[in-house]
Amino acid sequence: MLTRKQLDLLAFIQKRLQRDGVPPSFDEMKEALDLRSKSGIHRLITALEERGFIRRLAHRARAIEIVKLPESLGGEPTGFQPRVIDGDRPDAPPPPGAMTVESAAAELPLMGKIAAGVPIEAISHVENNVTVPQSMLSGSGEHYALEVKGDSMIEAGINSGDVVIIRETNTADNGDIVVALVEDHEATLKRFFRKGGNAIALEAANPAYETRILPDDKVKVQGKLVGLIRTY
Repeated sequence: MLTRKQLDLLAFIQKRLQRDGVPPSFDEMKEALDLRSKSGIHRLITALEERGFIRRLAHRARAIEIVKLPESLGGEPTGFQPRVIDGDRPDAPPPPGAMTVESAAAELPLMGKIAAGVPIEAISHVENNVTVPQSMLSGSGEHYALEVKGDSMIEAGINSGDVVIIRETNTADNGDIVVALVEDHEATLKRFFRKGGNAIALEAANPAYETRILPDDKVKVQGKLVGLIRTY
């Protein structure tokens, strides 16, 4: 899933390619996204390229090719799309496609809080249980729930106070949103990227937070995000 700024930039590039046949300049991108410097555009372009949405052509100025588009811009679905259960809305019919808890449900341990911001201490105890639809669970293996604290994943649709559903695994693909254990004592919810052969990038979905680059032996994947519960 793209952040809002990444999606806005991709939409702007697509619009200009369709209109002019050439992509916009970095100055035009900066102005369109209301950013203060071109370094932010460079980061967004790099993120779009890493996720396979665009390709930069070598030895050609302003040469950007769109490889694919997300569903919201007319392409095929890509990446994680949060599955949200709306709660505490009496007398309001569920929106089309909304998930309900009327049928097969599963009870998961709520393991405490997970930081979507600066990592907090690792979570290892059960605080409560939470009931979720069986259809929210993904693949085989154990699942658990965590309450989100912080706003670093807000552009991925994950807010402070949300409960995320995690499938236990120790592996992840580039772009997955994971529970990462940092140096065996800090847990955080971030997007996972492998850099080269021996480094891991933990990327926030909020431009206020910098991406953390860590040696791969300092990061352990504890699970992958498969669902989200929001109560209003």
